[in-house]
Amino acid sequence: MMTVMRIVVWVVEGTWQGCVDAAGHSLPSGAQVALLHVTPADVTGGAEAAAAGLLGRAFPGRRPTRPFEDVADEAASELLAAAAARLGRQDAELLHRRGRVEREVIRAVAENVDLLVVARDGDHSRLGPHSLGPATRFVVDHAPCAVLLVWPDEPPGIESISPPPPLGAHRRKPWSWPRA
Repeated sequence: MMTVMRIVVWVVEGTWQGCVDAAGHSLPSGAQVALLHVTPADVTGGAEAAAAGLLGRAFPGRRPTRPFEDVADEAASELLAAAAARLGRQDAELLHRRGRVEREVIRAVAENVDLLVVARDGDHSRLGPHSLGPATRFVVDHAPCAVLLVWPDEPPGIESISPPPPLGAHRRKPWSWPRA
């Protein structure tokens, strides 16, 4: 019995095109694809606090005409639709979640997912661990499936790797109290 490969592509503003392109190039025929976007749980709270600051707390009745959740949901839907169009697969499942981003991504891939496609979202000027932001680092470290980690743009050259420390520099002297 042949099993169908399940792939989740994490769609994040600013890096999603690289993920979608990488997934499109490496999809086996017949694979099931889900495009996932997570809206941070604190984004609507922050927007409401900003609106209260701009409109003044003395005017509690003056609230924006559209709830921030609706605006966030609409933006996520538009982003997922653009990702699906770029992927060129009408059968791609579109998943939108809200919560702690890194935890929601792990929950999404916890069952029956074979591959997660993730983009580097940190420092793009040099190779190394700082090319991953905190949420992406968490996801890469905790994903219970294979992870395809892609550069969302042109990767820097190998000369961007920091030079190695001098021999013996890795040893730290033990800390001691300064002498009086």
